[in-house]
Amino acid sequence: MREMHSDPLSHPSLGLSTNFPIVPVKEIPASGSFVDTEAYRPVVLVVDDEAAAADARVENLKRSGYAAMAAYDGEGALETALLVPPELVIADVELPGMSGVELANTLRSKLPDCRFLLLSGRESTPDLPAPASRNGHEFEVVSKPISSGDFFARVSAFFEPQGAAPAA
Repeated sequence: MREMHSDPLSHPSLGLSTNFPIVPVKEIPASGSFVDTEAYRPVVLVVDDEAAAADARVENLKRSGYAAMAAYDGEGALETALLVPPELVIADVELPGMSGVELANTLRSKLPDCRFLLLSGRESTPDLPAPASRNGHEFEVVSKPISSGDFFARVSAFFEPQGAAPAA
């Protein structure tokens, strides 16, 4: 049972002043009791100006064991990534304001270990990563629509250890 004193600024038996209730030690949760014991989940940021597409990808990624979050424009993605650094950013190339390639270039300079999968609605994509290549960055660009099997195979490949043989 918590003890409250009529004068919140004093505790007569200890000679202390406080505005907080006195909590007996036995009521304090054990260390680590609130720690998430769930297995490691790679952090993925999905960026698409079509909210329904971004949200659907996030939900599918979460169901597949990833810690996924959505952003709907380049500036929002940049802010989110700086607050919660992702290991993988999946971004539409054509975003309002900052393009997916500009976002990838900016994040690469701030989060050098972050990887990028860029999605393009254009049929031919070889020229899209050219600005990134000039800056020494290489990004994978995939044409949309992309099948869910191919999408998850590509996402999984980003998290395989380097040099590991693909699963059969």
